[in-house]
Amino acid sequence: MHVGILFDLRNPDAWHRPWADHYARSLEFCEEADRRGADGIWFTEHHLFEDGYLPQPLTFAAAAAARTRHVRIGTAVMLPNLRRPAQLAEDAAIVDLISGGRLELGMGAGYRVPEYDLFGADFGHRFSSVERNIREVRRLWEEGGITPGPVQRPVPLWGGFYGPRGARIAGRLGIGLLHISTEMFPHYRAGLVEGGHDPADARVSDLLPVILADDPDAAWPRVAPHLAHQMNSYRQLSVQGTDQPRPPLLRPEDFPDSPGDNGWATLEILTPEDAAARIHERTRGLPVKHLIFWASVAGMPDDLVARNIELISERLPALLAKLSGHGAPGTERDKVSAGG
Repeated sequence: MHVGILFDLRNPDAWHRPWADHYARSLEFCEEADRRGADGIWFTEHHLFEDGYLPQPLTFAAAAAARTRHVRIGTAVMLPNLRRPAQLAEDAAIVDLISGGRLELGMGAGYRVPEYDLFGADFGHRFSSVERNIREVRRLWEEGGITPGPVQRPVPLWGGFYGPRGARIAGRLGIGLLHISTEMFPHYRAGLVEGGHDPADARVSDLLPVILADDPDAAWPRVAPHLAHQMNSYRQLSVQGTDQPRPPLLRPEDFPDSPGDNGWATLEILTPEDAAARIHERTRGLPVKHLIFWASVAGMPDDLVARNIELISERLPALLAKLSGHGAPGTERDKVSAGG
């Protein structure tokens, strides 16, 4: 399993810093993750969020690619339906070129009507559109329909889908599924068979709702206000443009300070040891490729972000490897330095 860190670049009013400073600091965190041995840095997409949620992940990914040397550069996820396929194929190829072949392109259908309205896209047929657009991006690369093409042949593609329909789409396309779920995996595998792909090639990854800290009890009250902001924005904006009522606002005290026994809580702040044990249990039997963690929850304090990145990059991989019985993990940079 490879460990990665996701950035959404939120900058809420309550903890706002000048935008240029915020982007510069986020790039420094990307460099820090690279230096400490993380396997990947990932970027995500939303539009029209008041806190400035990152709207163009490939643009930021290009900057991060130029500032790093080893980490994979991923999107988890971006929305191909809001772009013409040729534009996406060109933008992604440039990121792959700048990074020297480190791109992991995760794509999804999205769920917000205003985002589709902003770009004049058809929300009602978003699932058929995303499948068609992913196929077209891949065709443009394979047939030389845009120039220059990416370094990797092929670029690893991922489908960020959470329901049975999307899981089956990812399978039909023969791409990875950006969702770790024992319930959804059979739908993904069925899609692989339907699309004529070898089920043995199945691979899953996911963003886990986990922050690492040395003292979770001390970190929780410092993170809870940021989590409340994050969840309120998701809940409020998910119904925007629909006839559904706005859900009530959550308060920091509405979140449990300890995880439940069934599945993941909204957010869990864990020690590396506890996180490794829970991840090992919840991924058992699945072909997991990437584990992705939040770098920050909606502008949480920099000291917590820095320590979270440090623990994910330096402590967690060895613990996961020990539980899986593989011993100390070897990274791609280890193989290169050893001549492998």
